[in-house]
Amino acid sequence: MKKHGGTGFLVIIAFRNIWRNKRRTFFCTSAVGITVFIMVVNTGLNDGMYRCIYDTVQVFQEGHVRAVSAMYHTEREYMPVQYPVADGKSWRDLAASISMIPGVCSVLPRISSMATLQESTIKHAILWGLDIQGEMEANHFNLADRGDGLQQGRWPAPLSNECAVGVVFARKSGLGIGDRIPLKTVSAQFSDKIWSPVITGIFNFDYYHYDEQYIVTDFDRLRQLLVLDEGTQSLVIFADHEGKSSAIAASVQNLLGQDNVVTDWYDSIWVAQTRAEAPIYITAYIVVLIVASFLIINTLTMIIQERMREIGMMGSLGMTRAEIVVVFFLESFFLAVLGASAGAFLGGILTGILTLFPIRMGSYDAMSNTIFFSFSIIRIMQAWLIGVAVTSLFTLIPSLKSASVDPVEALRR
Repeated sequence: MKKHGGTGFLVIIAFRNIWRNKRRTFFCTSAVGITVFIMVVNTGLNDGMYRCIYDTVQVFQEGHVRAVSAMYHTEREYMPVQYPVADGKSWRDLAASISMIPGVCSVLPRISSMATLQESTIKHAILWGLDIQGEMEANHFNLADRGDGLQQGRWPAPLSNECAVGVVFARKSGLGIGDRIPLKTVSAQFSDKIWSPVITGIFNFDYYHYDEQYIVTDFDRLRQLLVLDEGTQSLVIFADHEGKSSAIAASVQNLLGQDNVVTDWYDSIWVAQTRAEAPIYITAYIVVLIVASFLIINTLTMIIQERMREIGMMGSLGMTRAEIVVVFFLESFFLAVLGASAGAFLGGILTGILTLFPIRMGSYDAMSNTIFFSFSIIRIMQAWLIGVAVTSLFTLIPSLKSASVDPVEALRR
């Protein structure tokens, strides 16, 4: 047989054989294709949702790096305002020093303070003091629309008695633009502060917790109200690349000293949980693919039984047992390639479409009310390679079985 083309001739024989029974080929390739399709789509979903969680943690909670005082960090669930960063040192001076660290793009002050609402169906809310112009330049607060999230009106003006509320808050409270929100909060001096900001805007961050409970105000106005002088409750730092967060956090920690706690976004429990789940999904995909591979194993085993005379003929014509094994293995390999290619192609198209059009799920008490997908050529290639490799590996079993068939005995059947 080698004089007729060697390995290349075996490849031709195997390729022709897979088309001899188109129904058999269809079912085998469909089993692998569906599995790879599911793998591509689910990987796109997982990556998209992971990216959404990462972005949410960075935008709303940690930035890439976050600095607070050690006392605040200990009592952070109460959002105390009496423990400013660096013992109340001017946040502008701190921001200027931190901005000199390589990789830092922006340093923004934030204040979160609990408030009790009066004359409202919602009794408690959180005042969120932001440098609104700086925040809107650094972030997309609505991840689905990639915008600032402002739905109606405008953001509060600097140093004004104005605020913006979320769409859920506005709906539940019955308040709208032009209405006032009488509220009480506690200053850094532990004194009660009564305030009635007027609503100038309604936002939709696509994040139920913030859309329901947060009242956005100008940072400097809230800082004055809470008697924080020139200090700030926290500093949120954004880098030119999220991968630099650990190095920046170390530099900021050295700058601020041990009386302050500096964390990066990797420290978030949400991020740690999602990273821990990744191996579980990969294992699940491989298990499903192995199950699909059994269809090809069973099919090829039946093919060997049905093609005993053919195997005997191959042997009588001079093909060695090793060459017969190669023919059957190549058949299974081609089936795996065809199925994995179809699944990866269709899965990639669907994932690409869903990446452009996130699926909105309404208002739920979740981190995001939208399902995101992520398109990645690398992920698609990984799914294709896993599909081909796992299927080919498991179909070695029936391929080796063909070598045990005696050519003479096969011709007698």
